[in-house]
Amino acid sequence: MKGFVAGVVVTLFLFLVGAYIYISYGCMPANADAKPGSLERWMARTSLKASLQRDAPKGPAPVALTDENLISGIKLYAVNCAVCHGASDAQASNIAVGLFQHAPQFGKDGVEDDPEGKIYWLIKHGIRLTGMPSFSGTLKEDQLWQVTLFLKHMNALPTKADRAWIAVASAKK
Repeated sequence: MKGFVAGVVVTLFLFLVGAYIYISYGCMPANADAKPGSLERWMARTSLKASLQRDAPKGPAPVALTDENLISGIKLYAVNCAVCHGASDAQASNIAVGLFQHAPQFGKDGVEDDPEGKIYWLIKHGIRLTGMPSFSGTLKEDQLWQVTLFLKHMNALPTKADRAWIAVASAKK
């Protein structure tokens, strides 16, 4: 039994030394235009999914779904998000194209089917090892929820909010 345990310990040690050498000699790509490995993709997806499941708020948004809040969310999105996530079906910006991971283009691929709590959590905390920053230090709590409401309802905006969104989308073309 002692031999088996020693073998496991030596194997783990050699694996860790090998991983250290692999990383420290630059064998693991660090450039944004390299394709990530399957282990890296699995680790990132699994960790993000578990964090969202554990930490994302449950239930409805604490900010009312009003034209004013939607329009505020649209304006905040235009200033903080559109450069990466787009403002319409137009071509992605140079920044968006160069990002790793590629930022979803919300004019084409919205997040309306995601729970509000998940959208809010992603805006507030960002996503590690991607271009998605945390806005917890720059936007107030109600502003985070205003952007969340806009993204959740961007495919079915009331008339007044839809006009504001069309104006942003037109300005970004």
